[in-house]
Amino acid sequence: MRADATTVEHDAERNRFVTRFPEGDAKLVYKRLAARTLDLTHTYVPPVLRGRGVADALVRAALAHARQQQLKIVPTCPYVERWFEKHPQERDVITTRPAAT
Repeated sequence: MRADATTVEHDAERNRFVTRFPEGDAKLVYKRLAARTLDLTHTYVPPVLRGRGVADALVRAALAHARQQQLKIVPTCPYVERWFEKHPQERDVITTRPAAT
């Protein structure tokens, strides 16, 4: 199965984007840092599903959500950081972590 066949759900109650497979759930977890800022903190894809574009689909779903809701993203997760390095044209949604008050 490739990413283009992957359905990603936004589970706002649990602060994650998730896609479900018989082999297990893949997820991209986030924290809300401010009213308009999401920190993408952790990506997990079951080992048997890796290399199939599932993590890419999760990141793209998070970006689509951020753009639709006019949110900014802090890419804390190492996978997400590397993803943005490979897709510099998508960096318009990136921001820095808001300063503590």
